[in-house]
Amino acid sequence: MPASIEQLTRVWVLKDLDVSSLKFLQPHTHIQNYFKDEIVACEGDRLPESLHALIDGGLQIKKNAANGKETLIRIISPGEIFAAPAIFGNGIAPATVICEVESQVLTIARKALLDTIRHTPEVAFRILEVFDRRLQQLHGTVHGLISERAIVRLVRLIRYYADRYGTVAINGKQQLKFKLPHQKVARSIGITYEECVRLFKKIDAIVEYKRGGSIVIKNRDALEKLVE
Repeated sequence: MPASIEQLTRVWVLKDLDVSSLKFLQPHTHIQNYFKDEIVACEGDRLPESLHALIDGGLQIKKNAANGKETLIRIISPGEIFAAPAIFGNGIAPATVICEVESQVLTIARKALLDTIRHTPEVAFRILEVFDRRLQQLHGTVHGLISERAIVRLVRLIRYYADRYGTVAINGKQQLKFKLPHQKVARSIGITYEECVRLFKKIDAIVEYKRGGSIVIKNRDALEKLVE
């Protein structure tokens, strides 16, 4: 089914479009519902020539190595776009996209998107801004895997999600709004589940891990010093 105007406004790169532009896009949109653990795209799949965005739910972007090791590349939250090669590239999915929970994915036909960009170039700048930010994050991750200790990679990950998705103040401490279970953290920074558990215990005086992936920063200054 096509997207509603309200659903289109949830996509960050489209948020400032006027109503007439959103109405122009509507006939070229499609909303697809997915179940928890359902695959949206497999690595190597041919992607439709469309902008892909998450409207509701949560997605995981995962990459499989030749030895079978699976790495969590990125978490996609509502309002974010993904599957860049579908609009800028060879159209081949570079990684596997899986639903964390029941999710809604919006696609917008590439031709309609380009027509919109011609009239509103700011959309293109926002798309490029998203991909540039992710490229910088990827550079940081690769550098960290090569040269940084696992404890530093863990701290950088916690700091990223605290800054990206925010925290809630609880008894003078900061609890991340985004949950990061042990397994998700381990895959993100290239370590084993067991090592991840040990690292959290090692910094328990600074960061508290709660069952289910809730993370509480007890001392932000001390957390920053670990990176230094």
